Amino acid sequence: MLQPEKLEFLEDLLSTPSPTGYETAGQQVWLDYIGKFADRTETDAYGSAAAWLEVDKKAITVMLEAHCDEIGMVVQYIDDNGFVYINRIGGSDPAITRAKKVSIHSAKGVVRGLIGNTAIHLQDRNSNKSPDWKDLFVDIGVSTRDEALEMVRVGDPITFSEDIEFFSDDLIVARAIDNRIGGFIIAEAFERLAEMKSELQVNVVAVNAVQEEIGGFGARMMSYGIHPDVALVTDVTHATDSPGINQKEHGSIKLGEGAVVTHGTANQRRVVERLVDVAEKQKISIQHEASSIRTGTDTDSIFHSKTGIPSALISTPLRYMHSPTEMANLQDTEAVASLMVEFVRSLSPKENFDLFGK
Repeated sequence: MLQPEKLEFLEDLLSTPSPTGYETAGQQVWLDYIGKFADRTETDAYGSAAAWLEVDKKAITVMLEAHCDEIGMVVQYIDDNGFVYINRIGGSDPAITRAKKVSIHSAKGVVRGLIGNTAIHLQDRNSNKSPDWKDLFVDIGVSTRDEALEMVRVGDPITFSEDIEFFSDDLIVARAIDNRIGGFIIAEAFERLAEMKSELQVNVVAVNAVQEEIGGFGARMMSYGIHPDVALVTDVTHATDSPGINQKEHGSIKLGEGAVVTHGTANQRRVVERLVDVAEKQKISIQHEASSIRTGTDTDSIFHSKTGIPSALISTPLRYMHSPTEMANLQDTEAVASLMVEFVRSLSPKENFDLFGK
């Protein structure tokens, strides 16, 4: 179980709404926490945030990166009867949204609503069609468009209203674990590295980037400006140990079995080899997955910046990704944070990951 102050930080991160394009409140929570251990922090024009441990200007810099945004929805249209029609932010399944309580984040404050779900008695029994986003509406308890406009406007972001629950000391269920858990992990790793700063031989920058869910744009901007010598990215990956998943197609990843190291594509081979070696030496539990084209994470935005940044992805297994209730095991997040810390500790001031050993 997490220490009380770390648990409070994690719960604050998870409960603070940060849909893509509207991440500022969640970023402030992250900055307030990590700023206590950093030599300096910075933000950019779109809200990505970074914290630095400055060890030696002549040494290399390693970047620990996660994304802070979550999937969500946005007010698209308000009809004459005050029903609020919505569209998605990021990739999610409209079929799982019906009958869910939501929060609309308006300029005047949070407006509670309910995504309408017509009673089964009144549905067309001959239609098995799943809803499209254009079919979904939020009931905010008013009866006219003018009443609704007093409360919300087109463009207001929307998040699901779901509580954080622990099913055991380590098993957490919440919305936005993808990827607020990543922000928690890099802050945890950063804090540990700050405590051993006198032992470090390299500079460290932790980056919590915006807009991953729509294309990895925050990571692209930050990595271009910082241009670290090596990058470790953390995100969630699909746990494939629940019913109905073809492991031959999606690989075998289990909840509670450790950090997931990705091989292939954006993941530079020597960085991956170092991670595997460090995990073995430090007895950190890891799992393996393959990337055949893209990782689907910020790694894809970082590795090709300028002349290239040797990068690798370390993931937390997650069940029920991009749903209102995701599930993760904190033993896995601990493994990811520990692997990041030990990787940084293994680096020399002039470490070079060139594949040809130059």
